[in-house]
Amino acid sequence: MKKFKFSLDTVLDYKNMILDELKREHGLLIAQIVQKEAEIAAMENECKNTNDEFNRQKSIGISVPDAISFKRRIHVLHAKIKEEYIILEEMQKREALKRQEVVAAKVETSSIDKLKEKHLAEYNKAVMKSEELFIEEFVSNQRAAMARA
Repeated sequence: MKKFKFSLDTVLDYKNMILDELKREHGLLIAQIVQKEAEIAAMENECKNTNDEFNRQKSIGISVPDAISFKRRIHVLHAKIKEEYIILEEMQKREALKRQEVVAAKVETSSIDKLKEKHLAEYNKAVMKSEELFIEEFVSNQRAAMARA
């Protein structure tokens, strides 16, 4: 019997290439989100440290221009952190959409894989049946030859 050949192998290969690319893109988005979260954490830490320093300076006495400078710096950091959170939220939305694309592509490849497995099982069953028929025919031919002799 001829070798098993699945007719949708090229489609399956193409779908797997798409899935791999989507997974790569998704991984990049996750890495960017992790980096953005680290940047935000560093900015929040800087803001806290600046605020702590401002409070320490206030307790020992601080000039008005220095106090204004601290307040302005803290305000700018808060505004920048707020902007970064908005950017992070957009990145998370893109990551969620990409994750949905990955899931959809995985469903497509899985359904083709299952179809391939089903066809392979049918092929193997047909091969076994063919081999059984061959063996039966061989045995009956041997018996017939022995009966003639």
